[in-house]
Amino acid sequence: MWILLGIISLLALGVYDILKKVSLYNNAVLPVLFFSTLASALFFFPTWIMSYTVEGFDQYENFYIPAVSFKVHLLIILKALIVISSWILSFLALKNLPISIVSPIRSTGPVWTLIGAILIYGETLNTWQWVGMVVALIFFYLFSIAGNKEGVDFKTNKWVWFIFLATLIGTISTLYDKYLIAHYNRLAIQAYFSFYQVPIMALVLWAFWYPKRKKLTAFRWQWTIPLIGIVLVLGDFAYFYALTFEDSLVSILSLLRRSSVIISFAAGALLFKEKNILHKGLILLGIIAGILLIMMGS
Repeated sequence: MWILLGIISLLALGVYDILKKVSLYNNAVLPVLFFSTLASALFFFPTWIMSYTVEGFDQYENFYIPAVSFKVHLLIILKALIVISSWILSFLALKNLPISIVSPIRSTGPVWTLIGAILIYGETLNTWQWVGMVVALIFFYLFSIAGNKEGVDFKTNKWVWFIFLATLIGTISTLYDKYLIAHYNRLAIQAYFSFYQVPIMALVLWAFWYPKRKKLTAFRWQWTIPLIGIVLVLGDFAYFYALTFEDSLVSILSLLRRSSVIISFAAGALLFKEKNILHKGLILLGIIAGILLIMMGS
């Protein structure tokens, strides 16, 4: 069962990347991000209401959203600020770069997470993990060379730096999640995070987009925009639900989630007709091989 849930999470994350790319085409970034976060919050709202009004609802532990302390609310707000920072950078990068360049950079997340775990949690690497990290970094370097052939200079292109920073900030979020999930209710974290990201994004929208909206790219509503938030919630829910099974293996589930990059990469080839797909695909397989070695070592 947990493998099936992992595959559902994989498919959801792959579709999530495709929906973002489609929604951002000739569209304003911040409004797209705001309405997608609003959709994810609304998706949780009925369950949150039932948790407080329906007697006996707490027996459904995979849907019940418990109350949390003021301290936990502050911790979740911090998580929302971290994640939204990563999302803004990644949405801007995805709007301006081919998805076949963005996806492999995002796939290196486990490498930076591993480095962060060493620095923050004092974790040590075994042989497989060292080999995997070196392999992933070598192919990441080769990928930067391949990007130059498309006129995307990894050293000077600001959108490349945006997606790289988004990946690093996402790593911080992953390491922070490790602490939150270990100490607090996972569904409460996911639900309240979805709620808090809405007012935060509303402030960002009001401060940085609304006053300059006539000079910037116009916002166009598309049905794919709310699906971004809904599909992400479903993917995360499937992943966290899979972790509740006693026989589940977090290393396998993490690998499945990272494999979603194959779906978004294939979309770049089939839907968006991007260039040098074969060359970039071979390098992507090298990065995934490195991540597989890291997961095997875990």
